[in-house]
Amino acid sequence: MKTNIYNDLLKTKSLDPANVEIFSKSTRDKKNLIVKIDKISGVIFIEDYFVGNSEYFEGVKGSLIENQNFDDYENFEDREDSLRRIQHFKNLILNKDICDFGCGRGSFLKLAKKYARKVHGVEIQKNYLSLLNSNGINAEHSIQNFNTKFDTLFLLHTLEHLPNQIQVLEEIKNYIKPKGKIVIEVPHANEFLLRNLKLEEFKNFTLWSQHLILHTKESLTNFLTYSGYKNISIEGIQRYNIANHLYWLRHKKPGGHKTDLAKLETPELVEEYSNSLKKINASDTLIATADV
Repeated sequence: MKTNIYNDLLKTKSLDPANVEIFSKSTRDKKNLIVKIDKISGVIFIEDYFVGNSEYFEGVKGSLIENQNFDDYENFEDREDSLRRIQHFKNLILNKDICDFGCGRGSFLKLAKKYARKVHGVEIQKNYLSLLNSNGINAEHSIQNFNTKFDTLFLLHTLEHLPNQIQVLEEIKNYIKPKGKIVIEVPHANEFLLRNLKLEEFKNFTLWSQHLILHTKESLTNFLTYSGYKNISIEGIQRYNIANHLYWLRHKKPGGHKTDLAKLETPELVEEYSNSLKKINASDTLIATADV
């Protein structure tokens, strides 16, 4: 299935065709899928493949529940991300009407209910909708089903899955109140293990057919500017810290954040390592905030 990925990158001036080359001939789940890169801008993208909405309806995206008990979170990472986001975005949640676009099973929104005026979710995975509504989250499969506007609209590791990103960004702007904000969290193309250390095993793991773009700060800014957003601010954050990186370097696979290496991660070390990665623009995640 064709997507708008390449055209979106072109019209936002996020790539130059003369600079585009093949970055990989496979992803971790598709052995013959070409991934490209603009060797100057650094943006990484899949030009002409989309898994299709039917896969999301049935639950390919993030539906695996680990056997271990993580207090009704989807897995360890879901729990840690949800707790981090509550702290990071608290001023954009407190006494606000918020919506999480692509909210999954609603872990973030269940926590946000304690602080927000009202929480809403958009999620196309069918088996999650009843779960969300039973947890007091007003959830719909399409944002067009809402007849209200939101103070803050979140897309938390959702944008990279969308085959028509500019179209969606322009549409959802209509559901944000005047003086409201959009918050976007996406994986970063300049991630340290990928771009600085060029770790082939990490490259083979992190490239995924469902991640249609790995954005840079510049490309994400361009997409938001083109879609009509203002006062754009983008920062890098590190989801997987030094224990994970050490494990990758030693064992060439993920999971270090759940091993004894995590005992090294004092709050001071985590903060310093994260700050060091931010300074060289090599964090694994980007967070954008913008006004309508």
